[in-house]
Amino acid sequence: MLSLKPVIANKDVTLHILKRFGIRMSKKLGQNFLVDPSVVAGIVKAAGIQEQDVVLEIGPGIGTLTQGLAETGAKVVAVELDRHLLDVLAHTLEGYENVRIVHGDILKIDILQEVGCGPFKVVANLPYYITTPIIMELLEARLPIDYMVTMVQKEVAERMAAEPGSKAYGALSVAVQYYTKPHVLMIVPPRSFIPAPAVDSAVICCERREKPAVEVEDEALFFRVVKAAFGQRRKTLANALKAGGFPQEQLQLVLAKAGIDAMRRGETLSLDEFAAIANGLFAQKRTEEKL
Repeated sequence: MLSLKPVIANKDVTLHILKRFGIRMSKKLGQNFLVDPSVVAGIVKAAGIQEQDVVLEIGPGIGTLTQGLAETGAKVVAVELDRHLLDVLAHTLEGYENVRIVHGDILKIDILQEVGCGPFKVVANLPYYITTPIIMELLEARLPIDYMVTMVQKEVAERMAAEPGSKAYGALSVAVQYYTKPHVLMIVPPRSFIPAPAVDSAVICCERREKPAVEVEDEALFFRVVKAAFGQRRKTLANALKAGGFPQEQLQLVLAKAGIDAMRRGETLSLDEFAAIANGLFAQKRTEEKL
C-alpha cells in the first residue's frame, strides 16, 4: 500500500497535530507520543504483519503506530480510551479503509467481538501505569493471539524476559513465560518521544505457546504458589509459602519429594520447579479428600 500521507512518527508532524487539535498530553493516561519512524518500522517488522492479518492495537494515540500497521494492508482494530483523540484519529487515519477505531477500555470491552474469533496479533505502545494489568488480561483470557509486540518501560520488559536467579525475575516473569516465549527486541531512548519520559522504553515480543510451558494440575494453585513465593522475597521458600497460607507439614513433604531445598528463595526457582510444588500440593489435597 503506497501512502501519500505525511508520516506521523515525525517530531514536526506530531507537534503540528497536537497544536492543531489543542491536545494537552495526559499524565494520567501516560501519553507520550512516539516520533521515531525507525521504531515504528521495527515494531511492525517484529510482528511479521501480513496483509491477511488481523491486528489489535491498544492506545493508538494520534495514530503514529497505527499508520505503520495500516500501511501493511492488514485489518487494524485500534482501541482508544481517550475520547478527545477520536476526532484526531479520524483525521490522521483518513483514507485507511483497513483501520477501525473503537472507543473503550481494553480491560472492559469484548475483544473477540471487535476483532473476530480467528487468530490475531496484538501490537501496542502501552502506558506505563497499566502495562501489567493489560498484558495479564490478554494472556489469562486465552484469546487466540499469535504474537504480541508491545512497547513498555524497559524495567518491565526486563522483568517479563528475566531468567531465574536474576534480580528482575519475579511473578510477572513466570506468568509471561508460562504463556509465551518473550524476548526483548530493542531499547527505545526517551528522545524518541514527546514529551520525553524519564526512563528508557523497550519493545518486547511475546510468541504465544501452543500449550503452557509446564503442565500443571490446577492453574489457579500454580499461580497462587508463584505469588506466595515472590510475596516476601527476603524469606526462604518454605517461610514465604507458609505465609501464603500453605500448611507447613504439606510443604515439607512436597518440597522433599520434589527435591527442592526449603531454604532457597523463590526467585531461584524455574517454572518446572514451581509446577512440581503446585502439582505436589494438588496431589496432597486429593489424597486428604479421599481419606
